[in-house]
Amino acid sequence: MAKETRTTPAVTILVGLRAGAFYDPAGREGTAALLARVLDRGTENHTEEEIADELDGRGASLSVMAGRHQLTVSATCLSEDFDTIFSLVGDVVRRPLIGAHEVETRRAELLTAILQDEDDPGAVAVDVLMGRLYPHHPYGRRPRGTLQTVERITRDDLLQFHRWCFTPEGTTVVVVGDVDADTVQAAAARAFESWSAPRALETPLPSIPRGVARDLEVVTMMNKAQADIAYAFVGVRRSDPDYYPAWVMNNALGQYALGGRLGDSIREKQGMAYYVYSTLDASLAEGPLIVRAGVAASDVDRTVASIDRELTLIARDGLTAKELDESKSYLIGSIPRQLETNADIAGFLLSAEIHGLGTDHDERLPAFIAAVSLDDANRTARRLLDPAGACIVVAGPYRKPDVAVA
Repeated sequence: MAKETRTTPAVTILVGLRAGAFYDPAGREGTAALLARVLDRGTENHTEEEIADELDGRGASLSVMAGRHQLTVSATCLSEDFDTIFSLVGDVVRRPLIGAHEVETRRAELLTAILQDEDDPGAVAVDVLMGRLYPHHPYGRRPRGTLQTVERITRDDLLQFHRWCFTPEGTTVVVVGDVDADTVQAAAARAFESWSAPRALETPLPSIPRGVARDLEVVTMMNKAQADIAYAFVGVRRSDPDYYPAWVMNNALGQYALGGRLGDSIREKQGMAYYVYSTLDASLAEGPLIVRAGVAASDVDRTVASIDRELTLIARDGLTAKELDESKSYLIGSIPRQLETNADIAGFLLSAEIHGLGTDHDERLPAFIAAVSLDDANRTARRLLDPAGACIVVAGPYRKPDVAVA
């Protein structure tokens, strides 16, 4: 996919591969995360030092990130360096060296990051929440893996994962910037035309049952200054017809921290939360709708009760017409801000391609949002928001009443 923008003499290259944490082998969780750390540390044709010199000498950058469903390789460069940097990206994608020394060095970095997460109440709350919300499902696994699973990953595991997941059929290339489409096509042909690796059988998306009973888990961390609350439900797929109503409803609920019902009630009126917001993570499968809050330990019970109350009111009485209009206006007005840079546009196009939304999705998106009615938003609230079926995790200096803590 190529999009010409002539604002600046620069180009963003974004390669998305179906090689995210979702595809980690069982017992080897963290494989995608570790591979992302070693992928650009040398190829069959370039040493790590040569890659660094090539990028530094041209003022270019290259990074690799592992997400839930995709691993992405992104680069930025000047237009005059496009062919050279695109060729380097293709080499990183197709022919990484994955040297034994680099595997051990980057493994140590990943283990350190995991230890840092385990000492962060916010990260702990979300990790435990996802495991309880998505039992026996890839979404419930920790994207970075655990200390035990990352220790098990071998260089051969990484090579096998690369062979299995890095294939033409699972790859999308997006280029945005000061370069014409014919040049992009020619560069893509040189880098990828000879690539013929077959894609392994696609991993199915298991069905995800919604919670039928309220679930509360407490992770006591008495040496921390605040408690972090993660309160969630199984949400919707990106392809669900209720995605746009859910997006609008969640924005009014509290997508942007200080705004919405949650921020107004818990932070502004009651003064309890250091932060409070909600997110809707619609993906290829039903991602979570999560309410996050950071509070003093003495305010945990009141905060959870306030979240219960606000969700109950929205599910029972719905949004007001004013809330709906303001939410839709905000979302429509924010679209241009999401497409300000070449990298923003590339990420938007890649997401649209993954979810089959079409290359003109940015042009049609305002109409999709505007079409959401009050009945649509309120029906979706009733579908998704039921405190009786919420999954809740509290991590921090808090103990659940009448429950012994090991």
